[in-house]
Amino acid sequence: MRSPWFNKPLAIFGPRPPISWLLLCVVCVLALIAILGSTSLSAFDSVTPIPVLDIYSNYRRLKEQAAVDYLELRTLSSGAGRQRELGLCGREQENYVPCYNVSANLLTGLKDGEEFDRHCEMSRPREQCLVRPPKDYKIPLRWPAGKDVIWSGNVKITKDQFLSSGSMTKRLMLLEENQFAFHSEDGLIFDGVKDYSHQVAEMIGLGGDSEFVHAGVQTVLDIGCGFGSFGAHLVSLKLMPVCIAAYEATGSQVQMALERGLPAMIGNFISRQLPYPTLSFDMIHCAQCGIVWDKKDGMLLIEVDRVLKPGGYFVLTSPASNPHGSSLSTKKRSTLTPIEEFTEEICWNLIAQQDETFIWQKTVDVHCYKTRKHGAIPICNDGHDSSSYYQPLVSCISGATSNRWIPIQNRSSGPHLSSAELEIHGVQPEDYFEDSQVWRSALRNYWSLLSPIIFSDHPKRPGDEDPTPPFNMVRNVMDMNARYGGLNAAMLEENKLVWVMNVVPVRAPNTLPLILDRGFAGVLHDWCEPFPTYPRTYDLLHANGLLAHLSSERCSMMDLFLEMDRILRPEGWVIFSDKLGAIEMAQALAMQIHWEARVIDLDNGSDQRLLVCQKPFVKK
Repeated sequence: MRSPWFNKPLAIFGPRPPISWLLLCVVCVLALIAILGSTSLSAFDSVTPIPVLDIYSNYRRLKEQAAVDYLELRTLSSGAGRQRELGLCGREQENYVPCYNVSANLLTGLKDGEEFDRHCEMSRPREQCLVRPPKDYKIPLRWPAGKDVIWSGNVKITKDQFLSSGSMTKRLMLLEENQFAFHSEDGLIFDGVKDYSHQVAEMIGLGGDSEFVHAGVQTVLDIGCGFGSFGAHLVSLKLMPVCIAAYEATGSQVQMALERGLPAMIGNFISRQLPYPTLSFDMIHCAQCGIVWDKKDGMLLIEVDRVLKPGGYFVLTSPASNPHGSSLSTKKRSTLTPIEEFTEEICWNLIAQQDETFIWQKTVDVHCYKTRKHGAIPICNDGHDSSSYYQPLVSCISGATSNRWIPIQNRSSGPHLSSAELEIHGVQPEDYFEDSQVWRSALRNYWSLLSPIIFSDHPKRPGDEDPTPPFNMVRNVMDMNARYGGLNAAMLEENKLVWVMNVVPVRAPNTLPLILDRGFAGVLHDWCEPFPTYPRTYDLLHANGLLAHLSSERCSMMDLFLEMDRILRPEGWVIFSDKLGAIEMAQALAMQIHWEARVIDLDNGSDQRLLVCQKPFVKK
């Protein structure tokens, strides 16, 4: 006997309902699911309200099936179809670096070294595919062990190139068939870097290299850094070295340094300014870096002077810099070499010479430029220092009229600036300290999110201290929209074994001078262009407010995500913090490039969300 509930539909639809009615019923059910899914956003995605320092502590695994189901429902409810997932690029692009195509640059008529420079404006539209790792790629050893031993399959360099690089900063020891080692566990440095660093310190009047900070040296630009030996030693002294070297198709110095967990990026002294503001570094170091400094009418040295702070040091170690074989104690010669003559014009003082190493100190007296002879290199006009993003080299002296003209010996040491120093940067102390507090809290939350997975083989409860080395799998961090460098400062305060590349977008307020004055690594960058680094060089990318900032730009968001995927190592992490609309768009793009992702509701009544992603290790 049929139920009365069953007879009612029969009376309406008949014994065989039309197929259109059945389809309508299915659509209605899906719509109901979508409505319930959207109205239950906070119930599904939020975290139980607890004190602000632990608001994400309930989060554990990104691979929860519920999260995947939720993201699928969000896509359905928004009415968007599933986007096409992107495939892998060919093997020939394993080490692809955009904007550096020497053969194409030559065809356009570039010469005199400019063909080796960065030319994003000449790059063809990028193929939408994911740069794959080499077939022998392995996840880097955990830092600090990874500073001394790397997998040979992770870098594009042959064993012959290793063994033939005999310069002071490049001598290496082959440890095993698939690894390269840089020095032994007991601290013995085979290439003499420790002795060399001590020599440089003594030459500038210090008792040893542990006193560099007392001389005002916190940040060092290491030009042509070899394979990072000098930088690695400076890191052990708690200084911040940044390696720059020209793009190399094989045997890259920058790729090697980054693989070791050392700060580095591609950069040239050819025809354009470096992407750093005026008065950026305390010391600039060139040990057999291959640059002829008196070329181009001294414009290369003028660029060094531009980024060197008052009282800062230029250290040059090269046989070519000592054509007369003389020392400072030798009688004054009747003629000067071109480099010596030029350094006098820009108010540098040669303070020490020993063997093949020369050290100049930049003047601390801005009035020196007014007392030079007639016809000397002119001072740049006011406002010239406002933009230095790959602008052509100039033949005038920068920074002499800047309110940041402060000798390095008179600056604060450490990451915290005084109220007077903040005023120079146009920053209110209240805003600065509030920013610092926000990032202290945010970092603890980030770590409570990531720790259960990053340290999955070292179980710990949220709130415990991080496990001691070698259990640290995050070393190279990039803050893609760094503002004051607050995340970097919080990392230091919490003793995280990381370094941060603080990126300031070119169309954001230029806070990079403040970041550099805090002793951090940083750079200007246009996120509509590729970043000057090699693939697979960062462990963690952080983007706070970047997507909303770029939404009005000419950028392709898919190109941005492809670039992030290129520079992120397999199993690396991405944290987006942005408005809900930007996060939903980012989640859809993350799915297209095969990232695992989870949206986190901050549960504070705002439309701010986190998107935590992990890049998979594709072995094909």
